[in-house]
Amino acid sequence: MTLVVGLGNIGKEYENTRHNVGFMLADLLLFDGGFTDVSSAKFKGELFKKGSQLIVKPTTFMNASGLCVKSINDFYKPDHIIVVHDDLDIPFGSVRFKNGGSSGGHNGIKSIDSLIGNDYDRVRIGIGRTKGGVISYVLGEFTQEEKVVLKEILAHCKEAVLRLIQTNDIKQISSDFTRKPADFGL
Repeated sequence: MTLVVGLGNIGKEYENTRHNVGFMLADLLLFDGGFTDVSSAKFKGELFKKGSQLIVKPTTFMNASGLCVKSINDFYKPDHIIVVHDDLDIPFGSVRFKNGGSSGGHNGIKSIDSLIGNDYDRVRIGIGRTKGGVISYVLGEFTQEEKVVLKEILAHCKEAVLRLIQTNDIKQISSDFTRKPADFGL
């Protein structure tokens, strides 16, 4: 069983923010249909199931995402976890993949690591940095120009996640799907 975790914050005010790219990708994966809503208060997230695939959008807010992941991990015991999240440390237009590693200061990843460890695959969608405050930047919306490119990035990441679900080979996915801003015309 594979669990795909799209990280983000709940609420309309966060819907289109940089910090919610994980939610955006989860929605894109769910759009294909066939998933059953198996959400429950005990899972602390919007959880959907299709065959041996689970997709969740935690409802705990970013900084407590680990509570959701741990509850699902304890109940379903997936053998493969994929976490999709924004990454300040790579430029907008970059997409990277890895298993484990440091949280890089990402509070959602820190929360998950503290409760289940870091032996899971990560899809890191670059949002870049700004000279201003980090919180206002990650909770800010993408520019109109960025939104156009973001559609391409999310479609690319969707294909990568679907392949990763099939192969469970993060090294091959990283080789085939890692992208730089120039690959998206930036």
